[in-house]
Amino acid sequence: MSMSSFSIWTIGCQMNVADSRRLAERLETYGLEAADGPHQADVVVLYSCVVRQQAEDKVHGQLQALRKMKEARPQMKVVVAGCVSDIPDWHQRYPFVDLIAEPGQDLTVRDRLIDLLDLSERYRFDPEQAIRLPGISEGVTIHQGCNRSCTYCIVPQTRGGERSRPPAVIVQEVQQLVTRGTREVVLLSQIVERYGRDLRPRVLLSELLHQLNEIDGLERVRFLTSYPGDFGRDLVDAIATLPKVCEDVNLPIQSGDDSVLHRMKRGYVVEHYRDLIGRLRDRIPEIGLSTDVIVGFPGETEAEFDNTLRMLDEFRFDVVHVAMYSPRPGTVSATSMIDDVPRPEKRRRLHEVEELQKRIATEINARYLGRTVDVLVEGTAKGRWYGRTRTNKLVHFASDQPLAGALVDVAITATEPWYLEGAAVATRSLVAA
Repeated sequence: MSMSSFSIWTIGCQMNVADSRRLAERLETYGLEAADGPHQADVVVLYSCVVRQQAEDKVHGQLQALRKMKEARPQMKVVVAGCVSDIPDWHQRYPFVDLIAEPGQDLTVRDRLIDLLDLSERYRFDPEQAIRLPGISEGVTIHQGCNRSCTYCIVPQTRGGERSRPPAVIVQEVQQLVTRGTREVVLLSQIVERYGRDLRPRVLLSELLHQLNEIDGLERVRFLTSYPGDFGRDLVDAIATLPKVCEDVNLPIQSGDDSVLHRMKRGYVVEHYRDLIGRLRDRIPEIGLSTDVIVGFPGETEAEFDNTLRMLDEFRFDVVHVAMYSPRPGTVSATSMIDDVPRPEKRRRLHEVEELQKRIATEINARYLGRTVDVLVEGTAKGRWYGRTRTNKLVHFASDQPLAGALVDVAITATEPWYLEGAAVATRSLVAA
């Protein structure tokens, strides 16, 4: 049976988005076309996320809907990729699924899918005909898995051990994206500074950044997610000196209390973090910093939570992603710790962090009033263009010009805690038509 159309449903991290984009491009080179949705598709691929319960619930909801579709169209193929928690359980619950990518197999899911669909190279046609309109900013997975053992995290079980893609393969992918109009790439990994340590010869993330900095037509490079314990001076130097590497670092701390960090098994104390932020800001004063925080971790006392608030007040991040702790089955914290902070108390702590961060972000962004910033235009929202600065500030402005993918100087006329507003002053570069 010949397959002619596919549909990809993605939830979760940017890594899933990058993987699904690469899969779509691969399927198009075999002559398959993107369907309007799963109802019309010959093959449906679900990129799953199980890091949070809410995301996993959505995946299970999608699978229930696909069960009914497959009953009506038994020839349809269903594939689950991305993160999956308990493989034998999923096989039992969803026997109609044709392929579940085992943990650690995510980088090869395209090849396994090609085998499943029995696609032959003779059906392949010129990839030039298969190019989709890409995003101006695209995620590129450079490293999968994690060897650390944070007690709340399911990633090592779902993504497997650490493994890096060779630099030449990454450079080639980025070059191909740039020929299609991509201006910025975001290098993706669960623990990005550990990129290349498993390769022989060993490669550093900073060395990969130097290679990407040489690609003509590429304007910007970002990377995430960072881990404080592995952030070396060579990486600080790369951010400070390489013209295309953005002054934008995402450094999840999770808690501002050393006892909580110890229970989380994060492998550092707040002082390590303080030292790294000091080094980054000394070398790159305008750097944009974001972090992740979990409130209500098992055993978190009011005093420990207050330490997190004090830490946030001291470090003054541009962006704070805050989440209430929820136990993930299969993690150490779920099996050997008591989830003893009541949900209403977790919610109160979440709101306290949000209120504090709103005040800090308001003060930080107010300093941009009257300044002109460098914006890479990513798209439109509510009739206006939007894009980001090198330090990852979101900027909205109006213009009648076709500016998608352009670098625009924008004079800031108003500031909000979560974004800036302005007027275009000059356009410095546009994507070649």
